[in-house]
Amino acid sequence: MLTPQTYRSVEGPYVELLRLTTREHAHHIDARGNAARELIGVSFRLPDPRQRLPYLAERKANPVFQFAEALWYLAGRRDLEMIGYYAPSMRASSIDGVTLGGSAYGYTLFTADEGSKQSPFDQVLELLRSETDSKRGYLPVFSARELADRSNPDVACLAGLHLLARAGRLHMVCNMRANDIDCGLLSDVFSFTMIQEYAAIQLGLQLGTYTHTIGSAHVNDRNADRVRRVLTEVDARFTPITFDFPAMPDGTNADTIAAVLDHEEVLRTNQVRYSMRHIKGLTLAAYWQQVVMLFELYRQIQHDKATAVDADLLDALEPGLRWLMEHKWSACAAAPGGVQ
Repeated sequence: MLTPQTYRSVEGPYVELLRLTTREHAHHIDARGNAARELIGVSFRLPDPRQRLPYLAERKANPVFQFAEALWYLAGRRDLEMIGYYAPSMRASSIDGVTLGGSAYGYTLFTADEGSKQSPFDQVLELLRSETDSKRGYLPVFSARELADRSNPDVACLAGLHLLARAGRLHMVCNMRANDIDCGLLSDVFSFTMIQEYAAIQLGLQLGTYTHTIGSAHVNDRNADRVRRVLTEVDARFTPITFDFPAMPDGTNADTIAAVLDHEEVLRTNQVRYSMRHIKGLTLAAYWQQVVMLFELYRQIQHDKATAVDADLLDALEPGLRWLMEHKWSACAAAPGGVQ
């Protein structure tokens, strides 16, 4: 039986694709001034899509951005104001300085089409509720009309998501037209598996496998030094660092996402400062309280210019999230009273 190679967590295929793309690449391309090494037609599978974070000191994955982007998608947004706060580089992809186009996947998935009362996402959920074993639960994102303007800086890299309900589990196949392995793969897998888990909850199904397929898997030459550092770290370590990622709570719905984003907005705009006591008192499940903690810690870094962030909040984070925060913001970690 021909199936994609499986990995315990996203770190496995990330590292393997970095290694293959840099050392055994099939092509060296230079599309729109971005010189890169490329593999064509690759795929991998995660039996447990919740294992969506890597723990690599040289990569310094940012869980704050990853949760922010996933929530931005789940809310069906395309505004630059929110996502640009967490990833300023995304501003270069906006034509009008206000919204994003092709990369606003959530807007395409969760916004009702003109003349329709339901979003494509809700239409697929309705289909899967009524048709057992349906093969039609596909959510297209990339549109042929994006090819009409060759100067468009923001063409969707995501071709579409395929939801398949089988034997009480919701599986998903993600089709990417292109993926920057070093810069985009990790955040894409994080967000898309969050969408998969959210969909499974709405359908009352268990979480199935996640399969990621890529047309053009590439690493830009300008990132070659960081890639070498990551591969050196992996080759030198005795065993991988692993943490289990918790399950999204049953009952999570659109109101839950909206409530978390209400807290995100007041923290992003520096209207409030949340203490541990305040966050523990929120009417949110512990899972989502963790996300609010991340947003508050980021507020301290961005607005307070903190050299040492709230140790109580750090101590309360899930071990994997704390590890990532420690390694992402080493200046705070080095400060007296900061991350230990």
